[in-house]
Amino acid sequence: MSSISIIGLGGMARALATRALSGGNTVEVVGRDQAKAQELAAALGDGASAGTFGATPAGDLVVLAVPYAGAVPIVTQYGDALAGKVVIDITNTSNAEATGLVTPDGTSGGQEIAKAAPGGAQVVKAFNTVFGHVLAKGGSLDVLVAGDDAAAKESVAALIESMGLRPLDAGGLNVARWLEGVGVLMISLAGHGVGDWNFSLGVNPAG
Repeated sequence: MSSISIIGLGGMARALATRALSGGNTVEVVGRDQAKAQELAAALGDGASAGTFGATPAGDLVVLAVPYAGAVPIVTQYGDALAGKVVIDITNTSNAEATGLVTPDGTSGGQEIAKAAPGGAQVVKAFNTVFGHVLAKGGSLDVLVAGDDAAAKESVAALIESMGLRPLDAGGLNVARWLEGVGVLMISLAGHGVGDWNFSLGVNPAG
C-alpha cells in the first residue's frame, strides 16, 4: 500500500482520503489552517494524520487537491521538500465561464506544475475527470492518468486500484491539456446533455 499526503482540505481531498484509507493506505492531510487539518484527520479516523503546511510531506505520493490558481505557487513554496516525490495533479484549468482553458496553447496545468517542481519530483495527472461527490459515493470508476515517468504512473495506478477504481493510462504529460479539456466537457455535459452533476465518464471496450 501507499503513503499519501494530500495538500488541501476541501471535498475532493476528503473523498480521496476516505477512499485511500479504505484501500489500506496511510494518509496525511495538509492545509494552511492547521486546526481544520487536524479536524479532518480526526474525522477520517485510523490511518489519517495532519501534517504541517510547508513541511516535507510524509507521503511518497503528494496529491495537490487545491484549485489550479494555487497549485503552482504551492509547489514553488514547497520547493525541495517535494524532491523525490510523485506529485499527483488533480486540478482543472477551466476559465470562469467553463468555455475553455486558462493555460496557453501548447501547455497544461500539469506541465506548468512540473516546471515548478524540483528535480527528482515526478508529476502525474489524475482524478481531474472524476467529480468529488461522485467519488465519495463509492463504486468503481475510471480514472484517466497521464505522466512522463513510467514508475511514477505505476505507483499512481496502484493507488487508484487500491481505492477500488480503474486506472487508464492516457499517455505522457502532454496529454494533460486534453484531460483538462475533459473537465470543461464534463461541466458542459452537466448543464446540457446529462442535466445534472451525478455522472462519471468511462471507457467500455467494443465487443
